[in-house]
Amino acid sequence: MKPSAVAAILDREFSAAAGGLHTPVMLWGPPGVGKSDIVRALSRRTNVGLIDLRLSQLEPTDLRGIPFREGDRVEWSVPSMLPDVHRHGNRGILFLDEINAAAPTVTAAAYQLILDRRLGDYAVPSGWAIFAAGNRQGDRGVTYAMPAPLANRFTHYELEPDVDDWVAWAHANAVDPRVIAFLRFRPELLFDFDPARSPIAFPSPRTWEYANRALEKFAAMPELVLDALQACVGRAAGAELKAFIDHMEHLPDVDAIARGESQPMPVPVDLQYGVAAALVRRAVRVARAPEANRVLAHILAYARRFPQREMGVMLVTDLQRAIGRPLIDVPEFGEWAESLGDLIVPDRTVH
Repeated sequence: MKPSAVAAILDREFSAAAGGLHTPVMLWGPPGVGKSDIVRALSRRTNVGLIDLRLSQLEPTDLRGIPFREGDRVEWSVPSMLPDVHRHGNRGILFLDEINAAAPTVTAAAYQLILDRRLGDYAVPSGWAIFAAGNRQGDRGVTYAMPAPLANRFTHYELEPDVDDWVAWAHANAVDPRVIAFLRFRPELLFDFDPARSPIAFPSPRTWEYANRALEKFAAMPELVLDALQACVGRAAGAELKAFIDHMEHLPDVDAIARGESQPMPVPVDLQYGVAAALVRRAVRVARAPEANRVLAHILAYARRFPQREMGVMLVTDLQRAIGRPLIDVPEFGEWAESLGDLIVPDRTVH
């Protein structure tokens, strides 16, 4: 399932917690695909607390608490890491990460917490959602087979990388447009992990973010850029990205396009991906500026010039995901859509 769909499910599950309709969710997926990031993004978006428990690093008593004598009885202390209304608020997310990497004694202690939202006298506050995540058994991670009683306490979703979702995230998080253009050009490299090869560095949504950081950190040290990129995404993918970036020096003047000045359309396809990503980034930068509509109009005009109309559709679709409603409201958008003829245009509904 693509990340945007999983994010929508988690959003609904979180909002359902207060009404008693929440069901704990288990996210499956290979390393680096963004399972934890989706949960953290939900916490930021809803402005609620997130308690991230790495079960692989816990002992059973870390969840159950430590027994102590109270008169003639034995009581259990409630671990401070568990959600508490007074300390953590009425609403939030309890995230049990690496759950299937935890020792069986730890997962056994989590059974009641997950299903009944209780541990002895402790109860999870009603406004708190419970999510969990883990790698699949074939991903060469340290995992245990999830016991059927534990698995039966969750709904299960498997997260798969999606280049459109990643590009939308990348534009929203100021990722270098050259990295975005490269993955538009080579989408199969967004995630390339073969457990049989035992890779150390490999392409994944997480490591492409590392590559983006490397480009910024080593910009003044060009002799180290190739090694830095290969350290992030592997030797082959790093070398391809470096060659792609070197070729991007032949791009037309993106600022001139944004001003409406005549600029040539690149002939090589990789440069067309490059100029498309750069134009989206230019639009994002001026989205709230007075000249935003004028820049969008000029970009839409340039989008009509691509030799392959599908390339123009890709550019405008990425623009719509990054900008939203303001793009649709530009009069030139209708003219661009009418020019497509038999091609499918982006959905005009903006949420």
